[in-house]
Formats: sequence, structure tokens, C-alpha cells
Amino acid sequence: MAPKGGGDSDFVVVANRLPVDQERLPDGTVNWKRSPGGLVTALEPLLRKRRGAWIGWPGVVDDDVAQQDAPIAQDDLQLYPVRLSAADVAQYYEGFSNATLWPLYHDVIVKPAYHREWWERYVDVNRRFAEAASRAAAQGGTVWVQDYQLQLVPKMLRELRPDLTIGFFLHIPFPPVELFMQLPWRTEIIEGLLGADLVGFHLAGGAQNFLILSRRLVGVETSRGAVGVRSRFGEVQLDDRKVRVGAFPISIDSSELDRAGRDRNIRRRAREIRAELGNPRKILLGVDRLDYTKGIDVRLKAFNELLDEGRAKRDDTVLVQLATPSRERVESYQILRNDIERQVGHINGEYAEVGHPVVHYLHRPVPRDELVAYFVASDVMLVTPLRDGMNLVAKEYVACRGDLGGALVLSEFTGAAAELRQAYQVNPHDLEGVKDAIEAALTQSDEEGRRRMRALRRQVLAHDVDRWARAFLDALADGRPNGSD
Repeated sequence: MAPKGGGDSDFVVVANRLPVDQERLPDGTVNWKRSPGGLVTALEPLLRKRRGAWIGWPGVVDDDVAQQDAPIAQDDLQLYPVRLSAADVAQYYEGFSNATLWPLYHDVIVKPAYHREWWERYVDVNRRFAEAASRAAAQGGTVWVQDYQLQLVPKMLRELRPDLTIGFFLHIPFPPVELFMQLPWRTEIIEGLLGADLVGFHLAGGAQNFLILSRRLVGVETSRGAVGVRSRFGEVQLDDRKVRVGAFPISIDSSELDRAGRDRNIRRRAREIRAELGNPRKILLGVDRLDYTKGIDVRLKAFNELLDEGRAKRDDTVLVQLATPSRERVESYQILRNDIERQVGHINGEYAEVGHPVVHYLHRPVPRDELVAYFVASDVMLVTPLRDGMNLVAKEYVACRGDLGGALVLSEFTGAAAELRQAYQVNPHDLEGVKDAIEAALTQSDEEGRRRMRALRRQVLAHDVDRWARAFLDALADGRPNGSD
């Protein structure tokens, strides 16, 4: 067992990736490149204030996994790299995390693959993350474990360091009981999560599913009822402590995006984008990782049929799809990319004029300011996932629309749908319903559009990512002492 108080960090974040990426330069030296995201933005002030540390993979393959690197000081933060070998990336990350858990947790849109060697590697890598957290955390410190790649870490860490307060948050959907029961290692996953003092989900439904599975698989007593930020928590009663379970809908740095959407240079760039697209009357926009859960094919098919039926005009309406490359070595993602590009080619072949495509498709990352300019330039934002834990793009679009322009078409199977009630909500499996919603968004009156966007913005600006992080950490602190000694 690791010694108590192994490190000097009172607050430790454990995530699959560090908030920086390691780059090896041609001369053999190592450079660290900042990779800011919403989670980093929310937690960085807390990390600085509480002598914080961040544990994660630096993003490069390194077969010398046994070596324990010294922490890296980066902008007053302590970063602890966990090395992953090529086999780790193939089996723990691309395999169990993204070809087993990801499809299982997203309604088995793609059939999950269950391989024992992937599971064994997942256990091994989770143990290395737990050991790194044990070394970094100070006596009586707080550790916050993030997401589906690290669901075994809470139990492993509690066995190493019972003095710690441990939280876990799942950033993707938690599946219905009947689907989760497919997993051969279902009990081990639930037991892993029960190592935490507080287990958080986006929605109350995920928390309820977890409570049911805890009773069924582990045989523990639970208290049920509404589990959300504004209501009481569910609880799991273990032999020596209680685990609290709740819903904490994640959000974005909405005030920063609000400022960006009003920026003069970004608004000028938005006008340039419209001009580059031929100044169409209406611009539809999709922004997604290229993932089979995102429903990109749904919106392309709906747009194709709207053009075919004359409900969208090919001479004054364009669709822009920005698709960030994702998991390109996983077969299901390769198939998806081929299908999407085939659909784009078909629509343009049928409806485009020379020099004037009706679908503009970019398969590459887009810089942040350019993305905000696309949000500001577009008239209708299409967010049509088949299943999504939250979908922050929907909230980002709303935050950027200080002009009260635009319209949001939003799948009801996103976590965001519970909050963004004034969007044009759709069932992405109902193609006629998707078409009707897109047409309604395209033809809404200015007054209707402003009314809807004003309501959406009230919600997004009031509930930002800082409020999410504080709600979780306050709830975690309220639950002390749970099994500490």
C-alpha cells in the first residue's frame, strides 16, 4: 500500500488526457503545447488555489511505461504524465474504451466488441492512473476522476488511500439497465465506481440507472427518488460508508463565448464567411466530431429530401458541415467517414451548380475564433445526435448569439435538451419530424426567433461551467467524511 500523504497536492484531477500535449521536436527536445478545453477552464482556478495536480496521458506513445516521470510544472500547475504503450492505446483506449464502452453507453448504435484482453489492459491502465493519483495526493486531499476511460480508478484509489475524498463524473450517457447488463465485466465496473464518495452524471436518468445496477449487481441498499442538483441525492449504503449519487449537467464558459460572439473581428469574419458561401439567404450549420453517435447522416438525408421536395431552395440555402477527425484507426469510424462523404457527393451532384455547392464539408479541426465566426454567420444550427451525454456545441452556439439571431434544431436524445426547451426539438430517428423542424427554423419570423433565442441564452448564461464544477465539488465536500481516517 502506498504511504498516506504520498504527495503535496490537496486537489487532484485524474483524466485520460493531460491539459497539455507532448511534442517531440526534430532536435529531440520535448515541448508542451496547451490544449485548453472546457474542463481545464473550469478547474484551473481551483487547481491553482488548492495546490492542484492533473494526472493524464500526454498524448504520445511510449513503450517505457514502467518509468515514473517527475511532475511537470506548467503555468503553476503540477502535471503527472501516465505513459501509454502502443498496446495500451490499441487495447485500453481504442479497444475497451472506444469499441466496447462507447457504443454500449450510446445505445449500441454500433455493436460493442467484448474482448478479454481489452478488459485486462483496461484494468492494468486504470491501476497505473490510480497509483499516480495516490503518489500525487496529499494526506486528506480530494481527487476528482473523470469519465468512462477510468471507471475502475475510484475503488483502486480507495484501497491505496482510504484517507482521500474521491469524486467521479461521467461525461457521456450512462446506459439503461438492460443494455449495461450485456457487459461481461458489469459488476467490476459498478464496484469500481462505488469506490467514490460522490458519483455524478449529466442527467437524473443516468443516476437512477446506476442506483438500480448497484442494488442488482452488488446487493447493496440504495435510497432512490429524484437525484439532481436542486433535489436530494440518491445514496448507496456500503458496509462502512455511503456513496452519494447525483445529476450535474455540465456546461461551457458561456460569458467568454458571449464576448467572443460580440467581438468586432469575429463578426467581420462572419460576414466574410457568408460572402465566401455566395451570400445565401439561409446557412445551415453542423459542427461535430466525426462520430456515429452525432447523427450527421440524419441531417444530410433530411436536407437532401427538403431540397428534393422544394421545401429548401438550392439557390438560396446552403449546409456547412464541419467534422473534426476522430478515432480514425477504429473501423466503424472509417466506415462512417466514407458514408458521410458519399452522401455529400450525392447531394452536390444532384443540386449544386458549378462553383456553388449546396453542401460545404470540411473534415479538419477548425480554430476557435473561426468556429465562433461560423456560429455567428449561420441561421440554423443542426445538432441531431442519436445519443449524447450533453452536447456542448448546442450551448456554445446559443452563447455566441448575443444578437438574438439564429435558431437551434436539437435532438431530444442529448443531455442539453433537458435545459434548452426553446430549441426546435426533434427525434433524430423520425426523418419527417427532423425535416419539419428544419423547415420551421428556416421560416421562423424574426420575432419568434428572438423570443426563442432570448430564453435559450438566459439558461446558458446562468448555468456555466464554473457553476457546474462548484456544484459538484460542494456536494463532494458536503459528503465528508466518508471512510476517511
